[in-house]
Amino acid sequence: MGTVPDGVARLHCPQMTAPSPHRRPAALTFILLTVLLDVMGVGLIIPVFPLLITKLAPSAAQGAQLVGVFTAIYALMQFVFAPILGALSDRYGRRPVLLASLTGMGLDYLLQFFAPNLWWLFVGRLIAGMTGASITVANAYLADVTPPEGRAKSFGMLGATFGVGFILGPVLGGVLGNIDLRLPFLAASGLALLNALYGLFVLPESLPLEKRGAAVGSSVLNPLLPLRDLGRYPLVRNLAAAFLLIGLAQQVIFNTWVLFTQKVLGWSPAQNGVALAVVGVLSAVVQGGLVGVAMKALGERGAILTGLILGTVQYVLLGAARSGTVLYASIVFGSLAGIAGPAIQGLISRTVDSTEQGRIQGALTSINSLVGIFGPLAATAVFAYFTRADAPVHEPGAAFYMGALFSLAGTVVAGVVLRRAGKQT
Repeated sequence: MGTVPDGVARLHCPQMTAPSPHRRPAALTFILLTVLLDVMGVGLIIPVFPLLITKLAPSAAQGAQLVGVFTAIYALMQFVFAPILGALSDRYGRRPVLLASLTGMGLDYLLQFFAPNLWWLFVGRLIAGMTGASITVANAYLADVTPPEGRAKSFGMLGATFGVGFILGPVLGGVLGNIDLRLPFLAASGLALLNALYGLFVLPESLPLEKRGAAVGSSVLNPLLPLRDLGRYPLVRNLAAAFLLIGLAQQVIFNTWVLFTQKVLGWSPAQNGVALAVVGVLSAVVQGGLVGVAMKALGERGAILTGLILGTVQYVLLGAARSGTVLYASIVFGSLAGIAGPAIQGLISRTVDSTEQGRIQGALTSINSLVGIFGPLAATAVFAYFTRADAPVHEPGAAFYMGALFSLAGTVVAGVVLRRAGKQT
């Protein structure tokens, strides 16, 4: 396409051009469907992946710790590659980066489906981390096609899409996992490749040529360098500490949920799939309908802090859960906490220049990936320590209580930063 005149490309290949203002609703629909299929693929393997690791491991105790190791290596690869994808999308457009990422993801799910041992599964997680940072580009795409005043609402729709994906994905993954622990990987591969095919023929480019960033140099290979970009935006930079703390808390849920429910409640993959589907339903309701109400009633900063406080309550309830009733109560609080995410994304996207949306989103994803390196190791180590036979105190919920402390600290930091920002505006 490099030798094709721009006017010819625009005339004959409309799917390759940035959407005009009247096409923005269609472009928004396209990217939301792309994210839906992506999240469904991820959701398919959530109920079974920890169980597959423990099945391949020499013992259950070693398997629990290896869950943290496998998640950490996935996050390490995201930490390295998320800013690269973000920078590439700023320079060459969102569409080609999304298509390449989705294709790689689909092929990698196939590798994990056939993995005969832990080493091959480990390789699969390495590749998954490289290709799995597409949410960085999706966030930048959403900012491209949405006016600043409507971005909080659009990010709320993105959150609702995540919720729908987690309704369909985990339920299907749980059902397939009851048949065979590897079957969800095959289904996830099909979804990812279908997603790439959909994007190839339907997804429009969102970033016009005149808004493309500078050429991508070797500096993008330094995963720490994009964090320096945050320095140009004081609000985003100052919120970084809160992101780190809240991200550490979230890692506890990601990495010990299935281990906890299996050990304490005796749940099967299907039961976990149903519970995660409930998470998806409530998240879709909250982020698809309540975000706008919360923004009007509480304001942007009020919605952020209220959501973070509700998230802290969720971790306390999870730690105390010894029945399905209490665990489902924690899901309700966690879903209501989702009002914070779109408000934060809307606030950040309005602060960042349009030519750097992908780069800054990549830096923020890098922060999440950074905590994803250490968070899983800490969460699974705490879970394993307090559930082993010779533990001084037997407390399966210890990791969730640790998450509550991280969440509370992050809420305090965010409150201080937002209060200072309010005084400066």
